[in-house]
Amino acid sequence: MQATAGTQAVDRAAQLLVSILESDEPLTFTDLQRESGLAKSTVSRLLSSLEHNELVARDEDGTLHPGSVLTRFAHANRPYDELLTLAAPHLDAISASTGETVNIAVVVGHEVEQIAQVDSTFLMGNVNWVGMRVPLHCTALGKVFLAEGTSLPDGRLERRTPRTIAGRDRLEAELTRVRKQGWAVADSELEPGLVAIAAPVRSADGTCVAALSVSGPSVRIGRDRFVAIGELLVREASALSVELGYPTTKQRKAGAA
Repeated sequence: MQATAGTQAVDRAAQLLVSILESDEPLTFTDLQRESGLAKSTVSRLLSSLEHNELVARDEDGTLHPGSVLTRFAHANRPYDELLTLAAPHLDAISASTGETVNIAVVVGHEVEQIAQVDSTFLMGNVNWVGMRVPLHCTALGKVFLAEGTSLPDGRLERRTPRTIAGRDRLEAELTRVRKQGWAVADSELEPGLVAIAAPVRSADGTCVAALSVSGPSVRIGRDRFVAIGELLVREASALSVELGYPTTKQRKAGAA
């Protein structure tokens, strides 16, 4: 009897997980209880187990999403080729709008690795960044990942230029601004005269799995262009995030209602 009860619990938990994975819109506890027909106490107990094992995540508004274990598995078994295939039209759109170098990057350890690039239409400032790894704290791409929870390495932060933010308190204030506006800037912080702007790309559970950036010389990317480029990157990165399974703004609002 005990073995039968255990099997039944596993089956019911699996059914709840499948419902969350296959739903077109984020589900709430009430949605899941209604669909499953199970008692509230049973759904609560099973969800607690799924959350404890990071198979399910619950947002602040109560909506349910695939947990970090499933997200990590999906991306560990999904080659970058698939991400790049989805990202290519967005990189091209950003390039067509700005004329500057456009990159997509991921985090590798305590560094950012750029995995694809569309070259600038200008002769000056063209550098092939693909395969290059750069620090987190003095790059726009790195600031995006730091703002989303990636950890800094221990020890002193390298000051690459006179404008590098090497103090942790000052860097945290910068990251607060990144979170508020949705995009990051590094102005002559990695190399003198090099400006970069970046925005996060999210997976189904909201994890920042990549970032898009525009970079070029400060003589072309002045402060008067920061906001326009930042908002462009946010739009394209958000569209790519939806293709990766992240809920649209409408879906998130519907889930919160």
